[in-house]
Amino acid sequence: MNRGFITDGGGNGSITIFDLKANAVLGVITALPDADGIIYDEGTDRILVSAGDSNSLITFKPDIDPKSGKIEAPIALGGAPEFLAADDAGKVYVNLKDKDVVAVVDLKTRKVIARWPVSPGGSPVGMAINTKGHTLFIGCRKPQKMIVMSTENGRVLNDLSIGSGVDATSVRGSEAFASCGDGTLAVISQSSDGKYEVAQSVQTARGAKTMGIDGTTGKIYLPTMDFEDAKPGASGRPKAKPGTFKILVVSH
Repeated sequence: MNRGFITDGGGNGSITIFDLKANAVLGVITALPDADGIIYDEGTDRILVSAGDSNSLITFKPDIDPKSGKIEAPIALGGAPEFLAADDAGKVYVNLKDKDVVAVVDLKTRKVIARWPVSPGGSPVGMAINTKGHTLFIGCRKPQKMIVMSTENGRVLNDLSIGSGVDATSVRGSEAFASCGDGTLAVISQSSDGKYEVAQSVQTARGAKTMGIDGTTGKIYLPTMDFEDAKPGASGRPKAKPGTFKILVVSH
């Protein structure tokens, strides 16, 4: 449909719909507070959105009227979702950051049908799926782990140590990646015995915790910026230096 979708979690929450060719805004529809993670599920032809503070999964068809369209009835998750992944076969897996579990949602019945613990990981944020391998890759912050989980039964196959401040995880081919705010990119590969391992830790830059992967070239793009030195006793996020936004490019 040549449409793009952007979540805005501020206020009552909204989703901006834009034209991919002209980059023109087509309209803004009302969502839920803290609308955040967003993906497209080809299997059900739905846009799926996690709304953390609303403890809900938002769904709607991509051909929604961009000016007057309404989202479908939200699916209650029983926890605060962070990110999600769909198997294109009717199920979506959602990280519940405050519950340390993955909620499995059946999009046909629109209900949570299972809750899988991410232990020994905790505070799950990033998530990616390998549909052919039937595995989820879940980036956890407390403790700092990449959890490899079976989509068939929720069994944790591997738990791998990664950097701090993970945000995004992604999969391309036989490799998985976790981008971390401490300036590291974990590269995960599968060994000959079927187990997963951290094959490499790439030094990136502080704050480079989100990423996009070019499926054709394999190049990874990580946005970040320069930060001011933290003052003694200061807490919270570091302050960014104006005008220092940049994109780091990682390739084989």
